[in-house]
Amino acid sequence: MDKNEYKAWKEKLLSTKKNGYDKLDPAELPAMEAYCADYKAFLDASKTERLCAAESIRLAEAAGYRPYTRDMVLREGDKVYVSNRGKAVMLAHIGWKSLAAGAQIAAAHIDSPRLDLKPNPLYEEGEMAYFKTHYYGGIRKYQWVTIPLVLHGVAVLRDGTRVTVNIGADPGDPKLVITDLLPHLAQEQSKKPLGEAIPGETLNLLLGSQPLGGEEESGRVKLAVMKLLYDKYGLTEDDFTSAELEAVPAVNACDIGLDRSLIGAYGHDDRVCAYAALRALLDLRETPERTAVCMLADKEEIGSDGVTGMQSAAFDTFMEDLCAAQDVPLRVCLESSFCLSADVTAAYDPDYSEVFEKRNAAQVNYGVGLCKYTGSRGKSGSSDADAETVGYVRGLFDAEGVIWQITELGKVDVGGGGTVAMYMANRNIATLDAGVPVLSMHSPFETVAKLDCWETYKGMRAVYQARKGIRG
Repeated sequence: MDKNEYKAWKEKLLSTKKNGYDKLDPAELPAMEAYCADYKAFLDASKTERLCAAESIRLAEAAGYRPYTRDMVLREGDKVYVSNRGKAVMLAHIGWKSLAAGAQIAAAHIDSPRLDLKPNPLYEEGEMAYFKTHYYGGIRKYQWVTIPLVLHGVAVLRDGTRVTVNIGADPGDPKLVITDLLPHLAQEQSKKPLGEAIPGETLNLLLGSQPLGGEEESGRVKLAVMKLLYDKYGLTEDDFTSAELEAVPAVNACDIGLDRSLIGAYGHDDRVCAYAALRALLDLRETPERTAVCMLADKEEIGSDGVTGMQSAAFDTFMEDLCAAQDVPLRVCLESSFCLSADVTAAYDPDYSEVFEKRNAAQVNYGVGLCKYTGSRGKSGSSDADAETVGYVRGLFDAEGVIWQITELGKVDVGGGGTVAMYMANRNIATLDAGVPVLSMHSPFETVAKLDCWETYKGMRAVYQARKGIRG
């Protein structure tokens, strides 16, 4: 075999990974930058699942979507959405084919790891006032101390009035913080394992130190803080019982790197995929062949349970209503549908190479990562997409010039993670995970590559616009 023949066989038979910038058409760069600028603005407006749902609805209505009601007659080309308790959103662009041919679905989640206030959060100690928190989702607790935090959420007062709470997000607002030990006194703390050095019960938000009333009174700082909250929101201490308040990082999204090729922000997991799924749907200029559905779910970080999670019947109800409008049984629609479970994956980090299996790790700037399975160790808790489903997505992406990579979440026995994929697959929907590789995932400040964000958007668009369904 001569050199030319060897080279030809090598190119024909062996896989060759390439950096996405070696594949990307330079003409796409302005569109990529514009998309990422819009995404950063979306992130800044979407620090919690409630804020993200509200911003998603605002963008959808601007694109011509309207709230769905059961008395509505649906025709091809119609654009509708349903808000599930203000914490999850389902949208559909009705296709010109019957739902009996299935729907093209992208499902992402809009909740992120954070600190929730406990039901009885307020206390005073050492003449300083604090809120006690209960962390939500998988966090590394040491990362949440000594950083500026803001508080978002809602409270329902004794009389039933619902008030929106925002502490720290507006210009000029004060921020909150969780304190930590100075190194001079942290000898014992430093001996503890990283996961134990900051106990969950010490993740307490510092609220203030200025007392109210005479020096003979007790609890003066706590009362001063409570009065500030009452003056602004009408809150009393008992109202925390029916409040849902979340502490999240105060930092806004920004470019990272001298070349500005990356984006740093809180909440990339999973709003980077949620935005791609939403934006690709809103950008559809023509009626799709099959109905295009975007599912933005809550509660993924704690198992997808609850009325706003992916395991809720809310999604089935939405799809059943759409099917009923066309006299199509729901089961017929679902068995012919395809879902791209849009969730992030771990990006290979050279500083921690020992936990990655490099041949199968997602790399920054190599495009959207396809994950055949997630779960942990022996694929536990995974939908494990079949070859036909992976082949279907591969064909869609290649046809539309989407830059993609096949990935796995770390070494087999190191850990693992989950997505909403299994819950869609349990509905008899062919499902595959796909998403943006993330550095520092689940931290208060994650990092992603602009190219990967752009290619994920293109992948969502390819799914919605597909001329061929998963079953032909």
